[in-house]
Amino acid sequence: MRSVLLRFQEALRERGWDGAVIASPESLSSTNLRYLSGFTGSSAYLVVSTENAWLLTDSRYLQQASVEAGDCEVLEQGVHVAASIARICREHGIFTLGWEDDKVPVRLFKEWLDTIPVVWRPLDHLIEELRLIKTSEEIDAIRRAAQIAGAALMEVLGNLVGRREIDVALDLEVAMRRLGAESLAFPTIVASGERGALPHAHPTDRVIRSGELATIDYGAQVEGYKSDETVTVATGPIPADLRRVWMVVKQAQTQAIATIRPGMSSRDVDEAARNVIRRAGYGDAFGHGTGHGVGLDIHEAPFASPNSSYERPLEAGMTITVEPGVYLAKIGGVRLEDTFVVTPTGFERLTIVRKSLSFLIRRTVVRRNFCAAICRGIRGQHYPNDVAAGSGCAGTATTHQLVD
Repeated sequence: MRSVLLRFQEALRERGWDGAVIASPESLSSTNLRYLSGFTGSSAYLVVSTENAWLLTDSRYLQQASVEAGDCEVLEQGVHVAASIARICREHGIFTLGWEDDKVPVRLFKEWLDTIPVVWRPLDHLIEELRLIKTSEEIDAIRRAAQIAGAALMEVLGNLVGRREIDVALDLEVAMRRLGAESLAFPTIVASGERGALPHAHPTDRVIRSGELATIDYGAQVEGYKSDETVTVATGPIPADLRRVWMVVKQAQTQAIATIRPGMSSRDVDEAARNVIRRAGYGDAFGHGTGHGVGLDIHEAPFASPNSSYERPLEAGMTITVEPGVYLAKIGGVRLEDTFVVTPTGFERLTIVRKSLSFLIRRTVVRRNFCAAICRGIRGQHYPNDVAAGSGCAGTATTHQLVD
């Protein structure tokens, strides 16, 4: 965490600012505060100068903060937080203070203006820019979250037909927690049949039937970092038109993935997927961007979007999802999503479930690469059965083999 704070302090020095304040009171959660300090509680304020950092919180979190925010001096915030911040600024010669102009409510900022005698400078997404390039520790946390989520999905895929969407979602969520997730990355999406046309459908009591498509969008969280993956599978033979839609989306994802490498534009990723879908005649049925970054937030930069204002060059260390979709009202929909990290020579796929249209269950030998991926990430245990771990581990288990 110290390296993260040092990078931010260097950025303040480059701008000629004395410091910055990051606010995360109970009503204003801030992943930026966690990113800079390591503190995971629900209420705190972080004051950073070019040389020091102070974390102010209430009595509930003082002991926790002293453990988690080791690079900060931890102080009890007192009744009037603005007065406490003003005192720090006076005592340490802070006359220019950055603030998160896109996050702090107007009422809170007015209180700061009235109480803290500094020149205010908007941070203008400075911290988010630092978060764009992930450290190896951050990437490892996302990788482990993706492994947990993928392993959990493989547990539930064979038991879809005849069950309610909400029950499938619950089974998946319990499996992720059991396998080591500290929480969900976001509310699980399960959308079957015609409800697949809703990109962000909430699971309902609709019973999943044989011979239709089911879309599951899910993710786990490990050490605050999130995974994001979506599958759309057939629960039995489906009409030719739905199969064609699935194949178009699969091709769109494949083409977009091929563009991921340093120097390419995030908009190139979107355009590669969108061209395939447009040529197939479904351009109007693909309304969202093709991808986004993943980290402490489930949606963060870079964004693979047709909107040129989001365009930026891809760099090694960035994460990006590729999730094209086609949504047909009263018919259904398809979305396929994987998460990648950009490497110096291309990309690494972090999610582990192969994207195939249908699935079956059989007794089989776990493939070495799948086994190894799970062995690395989930509580040091083999999945699905406990067997000897290591580079040569192998095991026999009931697994889902995805087939086209």
